[in-house]
Amino acid sequence: MKIVLTTLNSKFIHTSLSIRYLKAFVEDLVDVELKEYTINQDIDYIASQLFKTNGDLIGFSTYIWNLRETLRICEILKKVKPEVKILLGGPEVSFDSVEILETYPFIDYIIYGEGEESLKEFLTSIKEGNDDFKDIKGLTYRRDNKVIMNPPRPLIRDLNIIPSPYENIGDEFNNKIVYFESSRGCPFNCKFCLSSTIKGVRYFNIDRVKEELDKLIKARVKQVKFVDRTFNANKKYAMEIMNFIIDRNPENINFHFEVTAHLLDDEMLDFLSNVKEGLFQFEIGVQSTNLETIDAIGRTTDFPKLKEVSKKIKSYKNIHQHLDLIAGLPYEDYGSFKKSFNDVYEIKPEKIQLGFLKLLKGSSLRIDEEKYGFKYLDIPPYEVLENNYISYEELIRLKSIEELVEKYYNEGFFENSLEFIITNFYKTPFDFYEALSQYWEGKKYYDISISRARLYEVLIDFYQSNEFKDLDIFKEIIKYDFLKNNKKAKLPKGLHNTKESIGQNQVHKILKDERILGSYLFEYRDLPTKKAIQNIKIESFHFDILKYIEDGYDFKYKLDKPNLDKPNLDNTYILFVYKDGVINRCKTYNITDIVKEMS
Repeated sequence: MKIVLTTLNSKFIHTSLSIRYLKAFVEDLVDVELKEYTINQDIDYIASQLFKTNGDLIGFSTYIWNLRETLRICEILKKVKPEVKILLGGPEVSFDSVEILETYPFIDYIIYGEGEESLKEFLTSIKEGNDDFKDIKGLTYRRDNKVIMNPPRPLIRDLNIIPSPYENIGDEFNNKIVYFESSRGCPFNCKFCLSSTIKGVRYFNIDRVKEELDKLIKARVKQVKFVDRTFNANKKYAMEIMNFIIDRNPENINFHFEVTAHLLDDEMLDFLSNVKEGLFQFEIGVQSTNLETIDAIGRTTDFPKLKEVSKKIKSYKNIHQHLDLIAGLPYEDYGSFKKSFNDVYEIKPEKIQLGFLKLLKGSSLRIDEEKYGFKYLDIPPYEVLENNYISYEELIRLKSIEELVEKYYNEGFFENSLEFIITNFYKTPFDFYEALSQYWEGKKYYDISISRARLYEVLIDFYQSNEFKDLDIFKEIIKYDFLKNNKKAKLPKGLHNTKESIGQNQVHKILKDERILGSYLFEYRDLPTKKAIQNIKIESFHFDILKYIEDGYDFKYKLDKPNLDKPNLDNTYILFVYKDGVINRCKTYNITDIVKEMS
């Protein structure tokens, strides 16, 4: 009997952990072929490729993002090859397996809950020619035109009985995102999350974790994304893993962890302060700062402590932080969400993720849907349309704001331009994004694709349309942001190099100056100047822009009838040194005295 396990990942760069666990667990019993696709591929193509495997049993790992596509593929396979047996598993079929089998006659079996032991018993029974599945816990199946759901299977207490899914790594993970588990379960019970349905946390043996991480590092994966729901629930265990990664000192690889910030104590913070830039990435779930909301969803948090910890990590400039908010939660109306957004924005994480509540099958909030007046479509992704506290109109307004936060804030390309506008012209960050969203809507920009360079131009147009004062200062700031984040691109329309910008001959001369080499370009000291010039730029500004940024954008700097086309003796010259850093993409230095001395 030929067994094929497959899934549709959300992106090509992703890899599936679940089907690899299942294959490893049953390999001593049967041979298993793995096939991975993405939801962006053609459904008919995927079905044809699975048909060509000649599999007798094809198992699909299902999730919120792939169920609809998976069902279409299964229907095609069953029509063209009625004898093929189709098995589904995964979180998206674990809470309504009976209903799915009753609705879709082309599905033969569903394994619900944790699948390794159930799959092995199921395949053992088939291999032995026994089609009586009544004793296989965690299995839903058909018998005499009836759908039978066997009792649930207890969780695997000792995770180490599951063989490693990384025993024979070829080049399949090269430059890809690999999902990784060091534990299963979560110590918290958030009612919007499926982890709340599983009590307790179970851990893999630390030596096994290290061995597997070592293999992935050697395989040159792009990112190891830990799926542990609270990576730092066990401080000692978490620090041992992070210390191991640091000791291996991998290049061009990033490790992503979901952490609970208020559990990070001073010892761990001191430890994190010395981590190599870009090696670690933290995802921190805030969800809301409304205490009534937090209580309703059963979340354990301490936002003042979270804020303090996250700001401290931010000051290290070495760890990318991704903070999450969820719109549509109980008791969170539009005004309350505005406050939550402003609270998180004040931390200045590298990324703010504005998510929208999804009523996942099996989650407590879905069970309480009538209590909170949730309206949603009972098809993936089950996203809330409105509830008793926030209207559909308000949620779609937040979606428009979310798109602009993604475009303007999350990549970090407009850091100082945004701060200048918000500091000087808006009471809160949310007010700015709301106004910008209304401007975009009026210009119909949501309907078209806009390049990064064009985003700078749109922001200038927005500034001018509001008739904000000090346009020349703003243009200098946005020019600084552009140069800092776009290594070789041409300045967008509305920005231009001043006549005091220095030529290439003078740049070469400056880069040979011992003061420049010793203070700012030490790594290029023994290299030809042409090597350094590929990664630097020198640009003039009409005032001391670095001091202006350092002082918070709000002191009243005035230009005396500024004219960007005429020389200004007060020009400041900034050296831009481009790096390969994840967070620190460019270092900037004021070299005005040296430039003027050499002019």
